[in-house]
Amino acid sequence: MIKDPRNIVLRPLITEKSTRLRDSHREVCFEIAPGANKIEVKKAVEELFKVKVERVTIVNLKGKTKRLGRSLGRTKDRKKAYVKLKPGEKMIEYFEAV
Repeated sequence: MIKDPRNIVLRPLITEKSTRLRDSHREVCFEIAPGANKIEVKKAVEELFKVKVERVTIVNLKGKTKRLGRSLGRTKDRKKAYVKLKPGEKMIEYFEAV
């Protein structure tokens, strides 16, 4: 089964932490599909952005409990990946794979 890289890497996460990691450690952060693993994320990023990936770290984020009046609900669980690029590779521009 061939998976489309755009279904694995959902969107970039642009926060203060991810911007700092991008500038100092050459790491970029993406929200990824809940069923994706490190190997799939590495292949998807290399194919989408034409760069070489050194390492992938995945973090599972549990949804928060929210309340609206009397009813309780939960936000969805998410998964994000920190992708470290190999030395000498160009930095990823988020909009080049659109």
